[in-house]
Amino acid sequence: MNVRRKELTYLLLTLLTFVGGYLFLRYAYKVSDSIPFSQEIVLVVLGTIATVFITSLLLNKQTAVELEKEQSIKFLHLKTAIYENLLDLIEEMSTKERITQSDLSRLHFLTHKLAIVASPAVLDEYNRFLKVISESAHDTTFRNDTAAISDALCRLTVRIRTDLLGKKAKEGDYSEKEITEMIIKNAGDASRLEIK
Repeated sequence: MNVRRKELTYLLLTLLTFVGGYLFLRYAYKVSDSIPFSQEIVLVVLGTIATVFITSLLLNKQTAVELEKEQSIKFLHLKTAIYENLLDLIEEMSTKERITQSDLSRLHFLTHKLAIVASPAVLDEYNRFLKVISESAHDTTFRNDTAAISDALCRLTVRIRTDLLGKKAKEGDYSEKEITEMIIKNAGDASRLEIK
């Protein structure tokens, strides 16, 4: 709101300058007809004042755009770091034989970090993922329930990818649905890998 008021102030000042300049120019032309170069000097002064106001308006707009861009970049870095934290924690948990209460607490604590940066779709999918993990922790070992966990993690990963990439989530000739299917297929193939 404050930026909008500032822009309106500059616009009003520019308008007043042009109107005042026009009136002054008409007056100066009538008064200074007999003085050589007076009309040219009046035009130069009026042009300089108009240029200063317009330049000031453009620089303020450019500064606002640059600040917004910088904030967006910092927010994206923060969002990426939190998502990486989450995926690292899940990776760490996947190497364990059994999910502990401490692991669940760490996941639940990450909910608060996600609440700061994640989109509603990611939060919703993360909630589903937590339910699958909680059920897995109480019913069986982590390794025996990898299909359900892998499926929930795939859906969460797709949501995170869409949140980070936004409209650029589509790659070339692939639709978002096809990319999702590739992610799920790759995760399924990776979960079947075994050391022989």
